[in-house]
Amino acid sequence: MLNRRAFLKLSLAAGAGLAALPALAGFASPARERVLTLYNTHTGERVQTTYWADGRYLETEIARMNRLLRDHRSGQVFAIEHKLFDTLHDLQALTGVRTEFHVISGYRSPATNAMLRRQHSGVAKESLHTHGKAIDIRLPGTELRDLQRAALALHAGGVGYYPQSDFIHLDTGRVRVW
Repeated sequence: MLNRRAFLKLSLAAGAGLAALPALAGFASPARERVLTLYNTHTGERVQTTYWADGRYLETEIARMNRLLRDHRSGQVFAIEHKLFDTLHDLQALTGVRTEFHVISGYRSPATNAMLRRQHSGVAKESLHTHGKAIDIRLPGTELRDLQRAALALHAGGVGYYPQSDFIHLDTGRVRVW
């Protein structure tokens, strides 16, 4: 649940655009460091990392997150688009919740995506998960609807809302909602 201050920030962002929140105007926070904590719900692995510092991405730390976000069915690791990490960082800043992101799905190999597509109607044939540009998450301490609204306020890409499965989808594609 968002506290009053976070709710007001979110309302301002949604109503007046990101100009109301200068720290988020470029999607990537101007902070000296960007830190993320991710928990993979399928493997039980956690990564807490400073992935950006002193004006640059730290590739060894990005590699740690790429490994955590691998296709847990095949073990295949893929380079996740850095903008996706920045979107997660900004989403956490906007909600004001500092708990770890629970990751339901990060990278998916084309074979895994095809298998999931055969089993479920909501899996896209050309899913951005297969290109390292999408993630399915929840953020403990934040209501799912509030997390979705915060993600929409960022205008950073696609946002899908899956309340029955208790996650939202984020991607770095064009801005759209479902």
